Amino acid sequence: MVKELRLPLVGGRVEAGFPSPADDFIERSIDLNEQMVTNPIATFFVRASGRSMQGAGIHDGDLLVVDRSVHPKHGSVVIAIIDGGLTVKRLRKRDAQALLVPEPNEVDQGAYGSIEVGPDTDAIIWGVVTWSVHNLQCTH
Repeated sequence: MVKELRLPLVGGRVEAGFPSPADDFIERSIDLNEQMVTNPIATFFVRASGRSMQGAGIHDGDLLVVDRSVHPKHGSVVIAIIDGGLTVKRLRKRDAQALLVPEPNEVDQGAYGSIEVGPDTDAIIWGVVTWSVHNLQCTH
């Protein structure tokens, strides 16, 4: 059984542009599992490794929340099994073709290739990434 951990949620939103008057109260408490996990039986966590998805905001060491019950569609960030190993990529579908596409930062453009998904390949889409938890204190 998963223990509930409720943390305070400050009311209002935080402006990323110009500051707005602060709401000086706690609206309620939330449990991050409740916010980030829709289907606990089909959800798992995995740590990202490498730089091939930095353009999508996924950095080395980030914690990814993956839901295997979500149907992968064009544009989904997915976890795939390729040759027995896990990878995270963006799913691109065009007609009957499906590709797993990296999204590196501008510096690493061209360093990573796309991977074709199909009956003749050893690539299986295993789940859809629903959240990425990024530590802002890390230096990447």
